[in-house]
Amino acid sequence: MVGKHQNHSPRFRSKSLILTLSLFSFSLLVILYTFSPSVSYPNQTETSFVASLEQFLIHKAPKLTSPFRDDTVRVERDDDDPRRLESMVSERENRLLNEDPGYPTEFPVKVYVYGMPKKFTFDLLWLFHNTYKETSNATSNGSPVHRLIEQHSIDYWLWADLISHESERRLKSVVRVHQQQDADFFYVPFFTTISFFLLEKQQCKSLYRPAWKRSEGRDHIFPIHHPWSFKTVRKSVKNAIWLLPDLDSTGNWYKPGQVSLEKDLVLPYVPNVDRCDAKCLSESPPMRTTLLFFRGRLKRNAGGKIRAKLGAELSGVKDVIITEGTAGEGGKLAAQDGMRRSLFCLCPAGDTPSSARLFDAIVSGCIPVIVSDELELPFEGILDYNKVAVIVSSSDAIQPGWLVNHLRSLIPSQVKEFQNSLAQYSRHFIYSSPAQPLGPEDLTWRMIAGKLVNIKLHTRRSQRVVKGSRSICRCDCWRPNSTASNPLSPLLS
Repeated sequence: MVGKHQNHSPRFRSKSLILTLSLFSFSLLVILYTFSPSVSYPNQTETSFVASLEQFLIHKAPKLTSPFRDDTVRVERDDDDPRRLESMVSERENRLLNEDPGYPTEFPVKVYVYGMPKKFTFDLLWLFHNTYKETSNATSNGSPVHRLIEQHSIDYWLWADLISHESERRLKSVVRVHQQQDADFFYVPFFTTISFFLLEKQQCKSLYRPAWKRSEGRDHIFPIHHPWSFKTVRKSVKNAIWLLPDLDSTGNWYKPGQVSLEKDLVLPYVPNVDRCDAKCLSESPPMRTTLLFFRGRLKRNAGGKIRAKLGAELSGVKDVIITEGTAGEGGKLAAQDGMRRSLFCLCPAGDTPSSARLFDAIVSGCIPVIVSDELELPFEGILDYNKVAVIVSSSDAIQPGWLVNHLRSLIPSQVKEFQNSLAQYSRHFIYSSPAQPLGPEDLTWRMIAGKLVNIKLHTRRSQRVVKGSRSICRCDCWRPNSTASNPLSPLLS
């Protein structure tokens, strides 16, 4: 026995040495990983607009600006180009029709990104980056300009993702193409809110003609996420897909017929508060001692006048907090703390039917109470808001005692269902770099993909309809959106 043990000792010692070296190597890797810098961009997900923008401008922009392509200039033989493009597009579509069983609604959607002059893209982003810290400018209602730019920054998040190198992108719903004949859609990058607040009026050249002429702009996408933006050129781009905060069917911000659910897309505001993550959600239930919370401006125009009425009705009610506040840094922290301490968050209309407060509530794990009769919601073809929000009509909400009694009547299991759904839904409203699957950028392209067949219908129809003939394709019989009670609702449904 002793002899056998002595014969195996060298092999045993060799295995021990290998095991020791392996453990040492593993420990060294752990130490290097632990103390390595946390600037693993783009693998690290960034959700702060300012932080993401800085990374983009410093690390990505220098690689993307050269060589520069300007698609806003006119080309020679402009009248011939649409026909040549139409021929190439038709050849591609016929091939796909015969070869791809999923055509024309397959993923990913193919997007051509217009090359715009730097003054409309990179220069605007640098302007904001270099001035936002020093500016004390405020909007007419007292909101800091830079906060307003951040909450309408969907133009940045979508564009930054589209032009990133494919190795850095995580979305499977959209791919960038570099030949116009390969595109399903054309994205026109422009930063409307930055331009509106920080620049004097600029004139942009005509868009590259062939693709626009072919569809009359129907397959072109414009980020117009602030109701004040693009006012002087809206008539020229009326057929295009507009990315909007809401449709405002009251007519206060858009002229009748300018916007529609068929043509356009409602996108969520960028939340003003930080996301209440899994740890936050697990710790917050004992702290949610407030029944209903609201912090913001109580004096608004148009449909937002409901705020003053709600403020008067709910002021002084037990377990309800209604306070006046702005969107500055102190206001952000106060709103964030209040939402995380509340079961329900009041989300009334602002100057438009929508408000960033809805998305602040969702990412805070606070059940939204929507009081906005004309509101259209983002991604409603994919998401069911009845699972995450209490939606009531304005006429009911202002009745003495009605709203508080309604909220108190919800049994604990119903409240828990809302909270569980909020925990799942919040990811759909967090813009990030790189853009994440099922995030708002991803859902944007999934919704746009659903418009493709209808766009092709109208494009081809416009190419063959006799000039001056009667149009029968427009329907004005759609029911307007309203949560207000209607005695004819049973008959109309």
